[in-house]
Amino acid sequence: MATHTQLIYHLVFSTKHREPTIVPDQKKRLFAYIHNLLTNKNCHLYRINGVEDHLHILTHIHPTIAISTLVKDIKLAADEFIYGEGFFPNFKGWQDGYGAFTESIKAKERLINYIKNQEEHHLKISFLDEFKQLLKEYEIEFDEKYLL
Repeated sequence: MATHTQLIYHLVFSTKHREPTIVPDQKKRLFAYIHNLLTNKNCHLYRINGVEDHLHILTHIHPTIAISTLVKDIKLAADEFIYGEGFFPNFKGWQDGYGAFTESIKAKERLINYIKNQEEHHLKISFLDEFKQLLKEYEIEFDEKYLL
């Protein structure tokens, strides 16, 4: 029998110290690079977007890939790409942790729109407040000292 999965994750991670180092008019280059990386890992990217201090990725992952490995690979490859190309001159890396939230296929369109509208969304709310909301929504216990 073949393997059939629907493993959709909403990934969220920020730049080191949440510094606004992602240059808005250059971020599509980074998004295209991450899209290619995910495709090469047999993942399906539904949507990627972000603002100056963090990214959101909605993706289906291949069942042979551990989510921690995927996030590590994305961050390391993106670091290499950013430093190699030099298009985010003040970029110092990514935060150590990340958020990974499992999603239902039924939530896919809502999440695509949520991620698509990040720029507008963050005119009203900070990344830290958004991340806390996500942790609460998914009933994930956290200590605020580890979010700073």
